[in-house]
Amino acid sequence: MLASRILSSLAFLLATDNVLAATPIVSAVGSKFFTADGNQFYIKGIAYQLISTDPLIDTDQCKQDAKQMQDLGANTIRVYHVDPTADHQGCMNAFADAGIYLFVDLDDFPTQIQPDTPAWNQSQLAAFSTVLDEFQKYDNTAGVFVGNEVLTTAEVSNAAPYVKAAVRDMKAYRDSKNYRKIPIGYSAADVPGLRPMLQNYLACGDDDAERADFYSLNVYEWCGDSSYDGSGYSQLEQNATGYNIPIFISETGCRVPRPRLFTDQSAIFGPDMSDTWSGAIVYEWIQEANDYGLINYGPKVDPNISTDALDGYPRSGTPTTQSPDYGNLKSQWATLSPTGVKLSAYSASARITPPACPTSTPGGWIVNGNARLPSVGQTLDSAATASGATPSTTGKATKATASPTGGGTISGGREVAGMAVGLLTVMMGFVIWL
Repeated sequence: MLASRILSSLAFLLATDNVLAATPIVSAVGSKFFTADGNQFYIKGIAYQLISTDPLIDTDQCKQDAKQMQDLGANTIRVYHVDPTADHQGCMNAFADAGIYLFVDLDDFPTQIQPDTPAWNQSQLAAFSTVLDEFQKYDNTAGVFVGNEVLTTAEVSNAAPYVKAAVRDMKAYRDSKNYRKIPIGYSAADVPGLRPMLQNYLACGDDDAERADFYSLNVYEWCGDSSYDGSGYSQLEQNATGYNIPIFISETGCRVPRPRLFTDQSAIFGPDMSDTWSGAIVYEWIQEANDYGLINYGPKVDPNISTDALDGYPRSGTPTTQSPDYGNLKSQWATLSPTGVKLSAYSASARITPPACPTSTPGGWIVNGNARLPSVGQTLDSAATASGATPSTTGKATKATASPTGGGTISGGREVAGMAVGLLTVMMGFVIWL
């Protein structure tokens, strides 16, 4: 199955007509990402959420930011919240011209999978689909997330089948629409009590149609001038060695202690991890109240006077670098350019098998093995899991609705906020990719 998958991916990449473009399409093949020109792709990314609704609609701002990101050495942005009904052509072209790819979250606060009352319903599926419909148009869409930090403790690991069901149905929808195989995956909280069970669960099983195309972690372990062993990165590498799908760090960049040195990048892109990990996304682009920014758009102002400055931080204008953080990251990335392996060589030699599905443990991981995934509209049978036993994913069918959650500040990950995406209640037929 894997060999045929790799060969079909190779044939698809070689057949594409955009291999000379600034952003040749990215595909997941085995445990790595490859571009259409056959080179392994490593993510040097920045979390990018200037405003809560959608940062990819102001073409002039995107052009300025894309130029500055080129100077930094970035090749990827991550966006947490978008309006799928808006026009993204100008911004996506601006980033493509700068050689910058996009990983975008499909969910929003009203549609995200809830850990305590997990569900995967028709409204969520429809909303996710509208985001995919919009961003599949662009060659520099490198991947999409079905969730961000849904599970934050082992006690709510019975929500994992709903995350995996979202992966399954979005892959089926993608293929039924004959879209290119944009990688579909998940961004996890780095929780010791979930390692490596969640990672293995989303990649396990015999049915490729149910497995995630990639897995990523939001990691804030390497703080200050730490080390590969002292930070815990060596354990991350141990857990990921031999993993069957691409894995990368979807958020990183401790802000305490100062200054931010970003010395973890040398491990991620160096010999310790680059054979296993596909790069990292640094949190975040804009300076705001959480104090993670690499640039600002001017001095802090009175938010009661300037409507463009949420919490006093301007959201547009000429990007001004934050010293020394911006320079420290730029210096790190300038010296780190792993070449990886060519797709042709990898396809001929790769022998990768899915990990075993994790089993439930008392007081720990709940989902036992490769349990049947819930269908659209099912909710968890709480009676079956009240005592911490193996959960049933054949719960009661319910009316398809989505419950909104509370807000915060603008950007994703550390402090997130967003607007409700308009939900479409439509029935969709799926063709499962075998």
